[in-house]
Amino acid sequence: MPVKNDEKLRLDKYLWAIRLFKTRSLAGEACDKGKVKYNGDQAKPSKNVHINDEYEVKTETKRWRIKVVGLLHNRVQYSEAIKYYIDITPADEMERINYQASSFHTGKRLSKVGRPTKKERRDIDEFLEE
Repeated sequence: MPVKNDEKLRLDKYLWAIRLFKTRSLAGEACDKGKVKYNGDQAKPSKNVHINDEYEVKTETKRWRIKVVGLLHNRVQYSEAIKYYIDITPADEMERINYQASSFHTGKRLSKVGRPTKKERRDIDEFLEE
C-alpha cells in the first residue's frame, strides 16, 4: 500500500517493507549499530524517509546504496517491493560480492553429487548380485 507524500514513514519500517531486512526489529537494530547511513551519518530507526533520499545500508550479505523512489507502508512481495527503490550500489562493490561468493567454500558436497547415498549403494549391490 503506497503512502502519500505528506505522510510520515519510519526508516526501519521502510527498510523492512522493501525487503532489505527480514524483520523490522533487525532493521531497527542495524540502524542502531550504525549500519544504515544517510549523507555519511548514522541514521536512526525513527528518521522519516522522503522520496529521493539516498541511504547506505550494510546487510549480512551486501553493502547497498539505495535511492528512495516511492514510500511503502506495508511489506509486499519482492517483485513489487523493488519498484520503491533504485539500487545504486557501485560496480566495484558488486565485483567484490561476486568474488566473495565464488571463493567461499564450506567443504560440504552438494546433494546428489559425488558418492552414492546408502540407498543408492544398496541398489547398486543388489543389481550386481543378480
